[in-house]
Amino acid sequence: MTILIAGGGIAGLTMGLTLHQAGIPFHIYESTRDPKPLGVGINLQPPAIRELFALGLENMLHDIGVQTQDYGFYTKTGVEIWTEPRGRHAGYNWPQYSVHRGRLQMALLSALYERCGEDCVTFGARAIAFENRADAAVLRYNTDTGSHEVSGDMLIGADGVHSRVRAQMYPREGAPVWGGAIMWRGTTLAKPFLSGRSMILAGNNTQRFVSYPISESDPDTGLSVINWIAEKTVDPDAHVEKEDWNRRVTVDRFAAAFADWNFGWIDVPGLIAEAQEVFEYPMVDREPVECWTDGRVTLIGDAAHATYPVGSSGASQAILDTRILASEIRTRGIGHTAAYAYEQRVRPMANKVTLANRGQGGPDAIMQIAEDRCGGDFANLDVALPMSERAEHAAKFKQLAGLSVEATNSAPAL
Repeated sequence: MTILIAGGGIAGLTMGLTLHQAGIPFHIYESTRDPKPLGVGINLQPPAIRELFALGLENMLHDIGVQTQDYGFYTKTGVEIWTEPRGRHAGYNWPQYSVHRGRLQMALLSALYERCGEDCVTFGARAIAFENRADAAVLRYNTDTGSHEVSGDMLIGADGVHSRVRAQMYPREGAPVWGGAIMWRGTTLAKPFLSGRSMILAGNNTQRFVSYPISESDPDTGLSVINWIAEKTVDPDAHVEKEDWNRRVTVDRFAAAFADWNFGWIDVPGLIAEAQEVFEYPMVDREPVECWTDGRVTLIGDAAHATYPVGSSGASQAILDTRILASEIRTRGIGHTAAYAYEQRVRPMANKVTLANRGQGGPDAIMQIAEDRCGGDFANLDVALPMSERAEHAAKFKQLAGLSVEATNSAPAL
């Protein structure tokens, strides 16, 4: 009785830890030959943190992350639109964490090695195809030594936005959907802003800046690692390298567009100029689909529901996927029945979040609403966009994504 996992990112590694916790044998096949802490910052919402704590990873998160205190939206001139507390500061029983994606992935891998041994993961194994048989799921993968085949009782596709498992389920789907915007993501050593644990988004639908600290302040220098994302909509006919999200670039590709974004409380051009390294990534997602499961094979994480990085829902939902799927496996046994039950619990909500993050349903849409209502003159913001309307907008997304304080705190253990 073994479960095969294609993909050793955050979703795949958390799936392995969860299956180990449940006493279910597994093996992970990851395309990367030599895992390294790549990427930049991500946020993990309280429902996901609850599950990581249940996996015994509370100390790990404390060591590598920052507990986010507040989350705010601002105009392109730095005027506050809406700020709310986060995590325990908002009444959740668990915190929200800002963390470096690569450090989280390496910490999950370390925990997996400690609990299961290093032979639970095969690196340099790129998933190619799968096959459903009467009594098994078969994964075909390539390594430097050639093609291989392995059988298990179930296959979980956790192989990301470019999932080969999903590609076999949807052979006509093609590349991820580009929304016309490019993100430049970087980290800079600087002093934290506002509360010192703030996450902020400033701008509108065509140009914005996102930032938050992902390390505690150095006691001697007062500096933290500040994660930031500069985003700009470009000509949809422009040539963009959509497949290489690890592509390093220089800041002269975009810095001029943010040259006057020094709001006093945050120095955007300064953060950009002092960046340690910058990655260029076209903002893509996947069209929601009607099924994630094919026989003994199912999808989790970005392979199932790749979404724009809005509302801190991507990595958080991937973690929840693993816990919900494992709970169904424990209840219903390994195979199609459990996979389908998991999908029915998660897919409708995840698909709604994907669509909401594209348009006016996402929490960040309040910035464009302010822009439209004020026409660039934000002196009349309180009249044009009453605070009650801003609060209602924020609450609607929490309800849609299952992130309300009441729903999270009262939910039974997965």
